[in-house]
Amino acid sequence: MAAPCPEDPSLERHFKGHRDAITSVDFSLNTKQLASGSMDSCLMVWHMKPQSRAYRFAGHKDAVTCVNFSPSGHLLASGSRDKTVRIWIPNVKGESTVFRAHTATVRSVHFCSDGQSLVTASDDKTVKVWSTHRQKFLFSLSQHINWVRCARFSPDGRLIVSASDDKTVKLWDKTSRECVHSYCEHGGFVTYVDFHPSGTCIAAASMDNTVKVWDVRTHRLLQHYQLHSAAVNALSFHPSGNYLLTASSDSTLKILDLMEGRLLYTLHGHQGPATTVAFSRTGEYFASGGSDEQVMVWKSNFDSVVDYGEVIKVHRPPAPLATSGNLPEVDFPVPPGGGRSQESVQSQPQEPISMPQTLTSTLEHIVGQLDVLTQTVSILEQRLTLTEDKLKQCLENQQLIMQRTTP
Repeated sequence: MAAPCPEDPSLERHFKGHRDAITSVDFSLNTKQLASGSMDSCLMVWHMKPQSRAYRFAGHKDAVTCVNFSPSGHLLASGSRDKTVRIWIPNVKGESTVFRAHTATVRSVHFCSDGQSLVTASDDKTVKVWSTHRQKFLFSLSQHINWVRCARFSPDGRLIVSASDDKTVKLWDKTSRECVHSYCEHGGFVTYVDFHPSGTCIAAASMDNTVKVWDVRTHRLLQHYQLHSAAVNALSFHPSGNYLLTASSDSTLKILDLMEGRLLYTLHGHQGPATTVAFSRTGEYFASGGSDEQVMVWKSNFDSVVDYGEVIKVHRPPAPLATSGNLPEVDFPVPPGGGRSQESVQSQPQEPISMPQTLTSTLEHIVGQLDVLTQTVSILEQRLTLTEDKLKQCLENQQLIMQRTTP
């Protein structure tokens, strides 16, 4: 029996508050919060609960180019044209600490899945890796010969992928800090790149209007999409790995069915270029932003196909290039039982969980609280340094006054 067709995605919420183009959007772990960055130099944290007030965070001295929630959702990273990276506690106070090492606009920020590291990309042609908790710059990856627009960790944190205006996508080994492979097939600046949830392939968007999908082990081009009529600015994988969402300067969003290798939907909502997109962590929603200053939240409505919350760890591979529906020759992980449909996977009894759910959630909460505590201590240290500097200045001024008054 064929799987039922998904319902059309529907516009759920419409957030207005930014005063310039939206550059980036990201959902928190529990989908309760949505962060957005803008050319207006501010971050906004929107609450998905109706009638809740949004938080506006001011701190960057220039356009905010990128935002990303930590895996626990207790921290929020941002990058800016002011050359800095900030880590915020996304609450009403909106306190932040500043990371400085880049010498030009920071284009991209992304937390590792363990929350311990942060990777950033910049117009200074480097990719940099930072320790989140020690608030420390660790190392640079420096083989790109033009601006680096995007850098992302693989789901297991072992690899980093970066996209650049030198028209290449580079794959790096985090441990050895070496470039494993360069993908050079794009004909224009590469604007965005990300890993498939399985970690076995990457998708890249480009100003040449295309999206390309490669296998990261064989480095083979799996899929090539030329569906937009202008630059593709961003993309996001659905957590199931079956769908890819794109945003383009042609003002549309498109949803691609990677299993069939075809276009599913074209969505019109933004007036002018659509600049950013992101699926929520469960895949139930996705958000988009545009140069029209609008942040839109859409309901995916893929529930009629399968409940992704139940099988979030089941990742099927994209179909190979120029075929429809067959599995590629490369060795992708498939659900237990090989060729079973998603429906049959759903109906299997779940394996017993090795750790009680209450313990897991308690540990997650403790990790989140430690994140906040680390951040708070860092903020206090910054304030103490400022106080010490002011005190030193006062003493120096006092000495000067004493010298002047002494005959």
